Amino acid sequence: MAVETILTELMAIPGPTGRESLVMDWLRERWQGHAESVWDTKVWQSAGARRRQRANPADSGTRRRAVARHPLNRRERLLWLSNGQAPSTNVTHRYPVGQPALVVGRHGQIDGLFAAASGHILTVRQRDTERVDLDTLFVDIGAASRAEAVSMGAHVGASIVWNTPPRRLGNRLYGKAIDDRVALALMLTELIETVSPDDSAYDLYLAATIQEEIGLVGSLSLRADVDADLAIALDNGLVGDIPTVSSGLMPTVLGGGPTLVYKDAHVHYDIRLIDRLTDIASERDIPVQHAVYEQIGSDGSALIKQGIPTALLGPATRYTHSAFEMIDVRDLDSSLDLLAAFVTSAP
Repeated sequence: MAVETILTELMAIPGPTGRESLVMDWLRERWQGHAESVWDTKVWQSAGARRRQRANPADSGTRRRAVARHPLNRRERLLWLSNGQAPSTNVTHRYPVGQPALVVGRHGQIDGLFAAASGHILTVRQRDTERVDLDTLFVDIGAASRAEAVSMGAHVGASIVWNTPPRRLGNRLYGKAIDDRVALALMLTELIETVSPDDSAYDLYLAATIQEEIGLVGSLSLRADVDADLAIALDNGLVGDIPTVSSGLMPTVLGGGPTLVYKDAHVHYDIRLIDRLTDIASERDIPVQHAVYEQIGSDGSALIKQGIPTALLGPATRYTHSAFEMIDVRDLDSSLDLLAAFVTSAP
């Protein structure tokens, strides 16, 4: 199955922070038969898989957006929001109004709509001074009363995610949850379903970790389950190929290949691994990009702090942390090619 197809399938599965079980169930089912063992880690719902090389006897994450703060507002049928990722901030993602929402409630999933008051009914002061934030944004699930909303499964702490359907624009795929279902799609397609154990130069561990956005929760416990000599952290990358961003600040572009990251906001990555990946890309004529990420981090920092030399590889992505994200499908293929070349090359 092509990586784009797998990514699109994963994007459709709701996996908000703290409620990742549907994604993990999907992974366990797909990993079975391609690995010696598949297990849940000791922390929450992180999933792991191991496969040995035969020749010579291892977010995201899934995460997403918001939680219900009070189940209903004073009109008793609309859902107020609290930030489901950052510790205690009232900052929302840009331009959410009008986007489709999905509430993961007590009785299953509820369709909804991110909404705010129309300018026609705001006071002059409100129109001039208020911005859309968690105090003015809510989710409309079509309920006519509090009782109906509760009967639908809405409750305090219910998770709410963007629900933009996947679509194509030329070579670009956009929709929700590319961050970080793209990493799961890459692991599935190349490292488990495509590369034969006979060709692999390594014993492989795959790990799908949880709650990266709120403190690297899943990856901080991986050393207890994974005895790894090195790691490649997979995350979506950043690009600066839009008019409002300086190429000096972010020189990467869609379609330019995956990005090798030297440093992010938390850690410097292993220069030996970066150089090795760069050399392999050059030998195989695989396009790659290089960058420093000054304002974001990844699970890779948690792996390094646990004593595992780590590189960070990120397929370039536009519009991250918004109601939709965009990736060039050619970068998916380049990322696959590089990962396959790495795991089949002599250490």
